[in-house]
Amino acid sequence: MPTMNVSLTAEMADFVEAEVSSGDYVSASEVVRDALRIMRHEKEQHEIKLGLLRAEIERGYREMEQGEFSHRSVDDIARAVRRERKA
Repeated sequence: MPTMNVSLTAEMADFVEAEVSSGDYVSASEVVRDALRIMRHEKEQHEIKLGLLRAEIERGYREMEQGEFSHRSVDDIARAVRRERKA
């Protein structure tokens, strides 16, 4: 496994040491690997959400070009969303 040296702030180093001391992790390397796995997962989720948003924007443009418009106001839509959340 490749080795990489990193510089941490004192606060980050204390956090890593506390995680190891808690027994949740065997070593500082394990803490960092877990943090990187979480970071990778969050980035993947962000990319998925961004792709969905881009698809919805594209759909909106296509509908607009075809003359398909909603006659509801932003307030109407917001009220509908609030009603759905209460249900």
